[in-house]
Amino acid sequence: MAAYKMYIGGEWVGADSYFDTIDPATEKAIARFPLGDRKHVDMAAGAAKDALPGWSRTPPPKRGLILQKAADILRIEKERLGRLVATEMGKVLPEALGDVQEAIDTFEYFAGEGRRLYGHTTTSELKDKFCMTIRRPVGVVGLITPWNFPTAIPAWKLAPALVCGNTVIFKPSSDTPLCAYEMVKVLIKAGVPPGVVNFVTGPASSVGEAIVKHPEIEGLSFTGSKATGEWITKNAGLKKVGLELGGKNPIIVMDDARLDLAVDGILWGAFGTTGQRCTATSRVIAHQKIKPRLLSALVTRARMLRLGPGVQKTSDVGPLINKAAQEKTGKYVGIGINEGAKLLCGGNKPAGRGFFFKPTIFDDVSPDMRIAREEIFGPVLSVIGFDTLDEAIDIANSVEYGLSSSIYTGDIGSAFRAIERIESGITYINSSTIGAEVHLPFGGVKGTGHTREAGIHGLDEFSNIKTIYIDYSGKLQKAQIDVD
Repeated sequence: MAAYKMYIGGEWVGADSYFDTIDPATEKAIARFPLGDRKHVDMAAGAAKDALPGWSRTPPPKRGLILQKAADILRIEKERLGRLVATEMGKVLPEALGDVQEAIDTFEYFAGEGRRLYGHTTTSELKDKFCMTIRRPVGVVGLITPWNFPTAIPAWKLAPALVCGNTVIFKPSSDTPLCAYEMVKVLIKAGVPPGVVNFVTGPASSVGEAIVKHPEIEGLSFTGSKATGEWITKNAGLKKVGLELGGKNPIIVMDDARLDLAVDGILWGAFGTTGQRCTATSRVIAHQKIKPRLLSALVTRARMLRLGPGVQKTSDVGPLINKAAQEKTGKYVGIGINEGAKLLCGGNKPAGRGFFFKPTIFDDVSPDMRIAREEIFGPVLSVIGFDTLDEAIDIANSVEYGLSSSIYTGDIGSAFRAIERIESGITYINSSTIGAEVHLPFGGVKGTGHTREAGIHGLDEFSNIKTIYIDYSGKLQKAQIDVD
């Protein structure tokens, strides 16, 4: 089993202790990584600070060219890296390849932003005066990424951070450090200078906390749980902080919906990535007139889904990421049963090795049940009935999260009422709750946080706006002060 190193200041660095990364389908270790600590974060912060002047003064189009080269390398390596995602994270191969493709698309998009990085020009209230805004880098930024999109989400953060001229300390999840390591290797090969990207592995209790609290780090971007996001908010000081947290995403199915289309979308949203997406469909809010037919189709199709290793072509649903996730999912099934929900299918792990869990559907769920309110992050779907659209929207809004949402309907009025009234950062019409496109903003409201990643708004997370006034009048002019 290979032992890997961290990357700090252009050098590969080891540590006194190491941890294993596990294939969740077999429970076997596949690689060893350093248990970094606060001293490694100090080293990385120092290297990033030293590299900042040179990188921030590199013309943005040249920074963009490096991102484009990274995209080209990822495209060549897509099959190999996709299989790695399927092995280390566990998602099935088509999704794993999509994870890498999303990273390719992200680097290509932000490579183009190197030719833009738009500010604004506007008029002045005074004569002979010019006004504009420009973007400046935040400085040294810490990027803390999750395991569920181990190639795509690092790209979401690295690409805009780098094109804006920041230097980076990148801490991946300890469940998927090998995917992150390969991303760093791609950036090195693409020509990112030493110190611009620093890669530190290790636990949140040492590495993550040190990044959040470090005085030399001026910006943070975190994707993960709401509880951790709240802790970061309390401990980051005056850093610029971006948080993309959890979701409890609803699909509303109206009585005029195409049920075949809705069933396809629900199954993909609920059980794709084994339910381990912040955008996963965890609630279906179904009109009472069509609910029995919808449930019958969902249960029939869910029972047909084949569990297996992500790299196996016949697998429809891969394993959960680790034993704790498997146990948590089982715990919530027990909670649902005790609350009075009706278990229609699934509800347990299959025999054998691997952190698998059968696709699970509950009926007779009320909006106040824990399985309808709390993020499970596993293949568990709660179905809730309703009679009117107003009731359905109220149910959709009754949770603390607000990331993604969907409505299946043939009525344009219902669609637009849902668009206007559902409290979420994303609303789909006649499609599932997942599937971000990299040129559009991604993020939520309420307990999900208010960060917008991807698209032009992704630049806002990693740049500061500087306002410029050029007075060519040849005299002292005073705005907002009356002068005769």
